[in-house]
Amino acid sequence: MTIKVGIAGRRGLNYWLGFQSDPRFRVEAFCELDEAVLQEDAAKFGIPRSYRIYEDMLQSDLDAIVVATPMQLHVSQTIAALDAGKHVLCEVTAGVAMDELWWLQESVERSGKVYMMSENACYFPENQIIAGMVRDGLFGEAYFGEGEYLHDIRHLGRLPGGKPSWRSYWQLGKRGAFYPTHSLGPLMKWFEGDAVRSVSTFGSGWHAAPEYRQEDTTLTVCRLESGKLIKLRIDCLSPRPKNAYYSLQGTKGCYEAPRGLGDTHKIWLEGMDASAEQANWRPLSDYMHYLPERYRLATEEQKSAGHWGSDFFIVHDFIQAITAGTKPEIDVYDACEWTAVALLSELSAMNGGKEMTMPKFRKGMPRAEQIIRI
Repeated sequence: MTIKVGIAGRRGLNYWLGFQSDPRFRVEAFCELDEAVLQEDAAKFGIPRSYRIYEDMLQSDLDAIVVATPMQLHVSQTIAALDAGKHVLCEVTAGVAMDELWWLQESVERSGKVYMMSENACYFPENQIIAGMVRDGLFGEAYFGEGEYLHDIRHLGRLPGGKPSWRSYWQLGKRGAFYPTHSLGPLMKWFEGDAVRSVSTFGSGWHAAPEYRQEDTTLTVCRLESGKLIKLRIDCLSPRPKNAYYSLQGTKGCYEAPRGLGDTHKIWLEGMDASAEQANWRPLSDYMHYLPERYRLATEEQKSAGHWGSDFFIVHDFIQAITAGTKPEIDVYDACEWTAVALLSELSAMNGGKEMTMPKFRKGMPRAEQIIRI
């Protein structure tokens, strides 16, 4: 039996190779508003059906949908796909409002279909290596992590003709850490089994691009249920080179990602040097044996799928969840919690960094707990 896939949004074509690599799956449909893009990409990837109207695509005999449209459409399009009996792989963030997260969670539970959020930063090779080292206890007990997403997207706030784009409202028009999942996702995988208990966010004010409501930089502190801390920095307005940075501190060692200009991924573990005063970093590349085998065996074509091969392996896990009935790597409860960090951070930033309590997203969550505590 062939499982037929439809892709909504050009960004979703990064997943085409992952689906095509499995003979049980076939990308059958592509949906895109821009007619020229639709026809060009459908021909380029050999996709037989093309649609400009998303609902028309859902009425066809597809089995799974990739939602890779602007973020304010994610929940409505995901729910429509679930209600139509389709599995869903959805881009970040999961939604743009807390009510949407309740709707999403309940829709996934009601449908019985697979929902997975495609947070690609969790799949970066170096983040996978650190996850393996954490599981093997090389860092001891991890208790502090940092994630930073630094990407100047001011130019994306306007369309070529000068009109505001959707990003000028749903990203740059929001306060707080509007796009936290690239920073938070890998860290939550390193703190596996823990959960976010509260969120506090502070903004730097409006300096680089005062025309937007988003502040230049936001710092968010997530306190976990265990009491451990995660610090996030989101900056999409400051003039600077792009970088995604992570760090981890444990009782037996630490990790830091590169900052640029020849820097590299590096670790230090207890026992590497005679004393703390003599401690020196070691390259993470010395621990490449912790890279999962599927990464080490990946072909150059698979690595070219996007984000250092992340987009290929995301699809692999989505396929596994559908065919083997395994838990999605980033399920709806992860997706809602990580997205809720953005939504709570907005309230926190507008109230002087007030600590906001995270709802406990879980199966069968009662309506009485579907609230924001002020």
